[in-house]
Amino acid sequence: MFGLRRRVRIETERLVLRLPHHSDYRGWSDLRRDSAAFLIPWEPAWSEDHLTRAAFVNRVHWATRAEAQGTALPFFLIRRQDGTLLGAITLDNIRRGPAQAGTLGYWIGAPHARQGYMREAIRAVVEHAFGEAGLSRLEAACLPENAASRGLLEKSGFKYEGVAQSYLQINGRWRNHVLYANLRADRRGRTDTG
Repeated sequence: MFGLRRRVRIETERLVLRLPHHSDYRGWSDLRRDSAAFLIPWEPAWSEDHLTRAAFVNRVHWATRAEAQGTALPFFLIRRQDGTLLGAITLDNIRRGPAQAGTLGYWIGAPHARQGYMREAIRAVVEHAFGEAGLSRLEAACLPENAASRGLLEKSGFKYEGVAQSYLQINGRWRNHVLYANLRADRRGRTDTG
């Protein structure tokens, strides 16, 4: 069995977090299309072929390659109760060496928002990142006016670190983002040196 790598799969009380499969295309494209008005204000502009099968096949291949190379963990959130795709969470830009860090990004379909699913997923990914993956720092960013995402990050143990000017192009415009981080051994706020 040497050389064979087990695919990362995380299970929580209500969710299975796993890499996308080709068979997820219809559920993914329907959810993204039906949630477009909910998602587009917060995301980079969708390409013309965003919802096509070909684009999804590329997404699946990228996810498989990134996970195998250790550069990202792109998970779909699958509800255990009925196998429904709810959204996605990606631990991306995994940096080893002295950094031991990664960047968290996520989205959830409009019908599944504000039901605690993404908080459950973030908690599981953070636990995996700091445990099995051995990372020390997780970063996340969102638009300053995205109160739901900011609240989610804060309730999930992320702390505000500042503002990044023109951080990402969102819906076709360069936008500032607020930056958050979660540290495996968070000593922020401590005043003693001992």
